[in-house]
Amino acid sequence: MSRIALVTGGGTGIGASIAVALAEDGWTVVVCGRRLVPLEAVASAHPTSAIHPLVADVTDELGVSRLFEEIVHRFGRLDLLVNNAGRGGSAVPVDEVSSAEWRAVVDLNVTGTFLCTREAFRTMRHQEPRGGRILNNGSISAHVPRPMSIAYTTTKHAVTGLTKATALDGRAFNISCGQFDVGNASTEMTAKMSAGVLQANGSVRPEPTFPVEQVGAAVAFIANLPLGTSVPELMIAATGMPFIGRG
Repeated sequence: MSRIALVTGGGTGIGASIAVALAEDGWTVVVCGRRLVPLEAVASAHPTSAIHPLVADVTDELGVSRLFEEIVHRFGRLDLLVNNAGRGGSAVPVDEVSSAEWRAVVDLNVTGTFLCTREAFRTMRHQEPRGGRILNNGSISAHVPRPMSIAYTTTKHAVTGLTKATALDGRAFNISCGQFDVGNASTEMTAKMSAGVLQANGSVRPEPTFPVEQVGAAVAFIANLPLGTSVPELMIAATGMPFIGRG
């Protein structure tokens, strides 16, 4: 039986690396995002046609419901959800963060993750055989903040709570939920790190990165474990990044 996965925010960066790694491991992968072109690029780059693009906005409750309905209609079930869609905020002090930006970051990073989790949980709870796995992108910022990142940091701490609550509620239904926390994977978002990033002491210094493909490999490793084995939290970061000594 083919294993079916959904990766949100799957058109670029970490999401694309996860989608490709899963497809290479024999998964049938649905990648979703708000723009069709990057999703199609990820799908066309994989020679086995195992990656299927679907346009969806994870902050749209009705759109999320339709996304999961389409997945079940096409493939009959869902075995893995990777909640990867997310965004950052403006690097400004707390008193300069607008309410509109705060709500936009919370809406995508927290509410979007919840909406997809809710639909995946419902699907996994009632399918036969019952169960599945949910993995959330928590980020290093689920542990410690960078300077001037209150909206992003708050949402990623919230994702940790969502992960733990889902894991607890999922026990009765063979649904495992865990979190992967990434630090400085090489994507477009981290390209500026080689030029220098603001540190907690006010200095600006370059930070190391590591290949984003290794995030995909790490997530695929968790995904391929039997459901009787959970990985509540996995941290993968560039060696030498200022994390342990941050702040």
